[in-house]
Amino acid sequence: MSDYPLPNNSTDLTGRVALVTGASSGLGARFAEVLASQGAAVVLAARRLDRLEALADRIKAAGGKALAVQMDATDADSVVAAVAAGEAAFGTVDILVNNAGMPDAQRAHKMSTELIDQVLGVNLRGPWILACEVARRLIAAEKPGRIVNISSVAHFRYDGGGAALYAVTKTAIARMTEALAVEWAHYNINVNAIAPGMFVSEMTDGMFARMGGDPAPHLPRKRVPVPEQMDSTLLYLVAPSSECVTGATIRIDDGQSARTRM
Repeated sequence: MSDYPLPNNSTDLTGRVALVTGASSGLGARFAEVLASQGAAVVLAARRLDRLEALADRIKAAGGKALAVQMDATDADSVVAAVAAGEAAFGTVDILVNNAGMPDAQRAHKMSTELIDQVLGVNLRGPWILACEVARRLIAAEKPGRIVNISSVAHFRYDGGGAALYAVTKTAIARMTEALAVEWAHYNINVNAIAPGMFVSEMTDGMFARMGGDPAPHLPRKRVPVPEQMDSTLLYLVAPSSECVTGATIRIDDGQSARTRM
């Protein structure tokens, strides 16, 4: 008889410790609240401490556990300190959501070296350092873990518009996901990625403004999805029932990548 329940789909995260970057707004804030709602103690990491503290208060008011930690994804010491603070408060971090990211919003040939370094630092270098720091501590503690990196549909398709370096970093995140999944499979650390399309967030608000308004009429389903519609995918990737899934990049774009046939 199977040792697994029927169906094997629990999302109970009681006793787990999650660190979510970019948690001060948008997708990151939603990810943190979702994980806390399922029993995980959540470490909220971003630069805007006031927003993190407000989110921590909401999670605690709902009966959850949360810690606000100021973190700069471009500062390696800050990244390591965030992991250490989470571990000191709740125990070994065994769920990481590498969500922090920034757009470039510049044509490639017009980008300053400073902006290039910042985009690479936030979107790639920071997530790499953070994943390695979390994995290092999991391996030392002999514990399994789940890492979820946030890529983008720009990994699969880029149509121009001034986000070339952003697209390159999101492809790098997808490849990083595959490589680290192989690197750490032996230690039972699963590494997967979510590649969202256009979702309502603080980042896309600026993009909509540059585009000249609401893009919904131009999308296949005439809507821009909201972060809540990503809950089930996140929970699937961190829950016990997805123990055999590692190295995957799951696209969630509400059909936005579909090309219209003439």
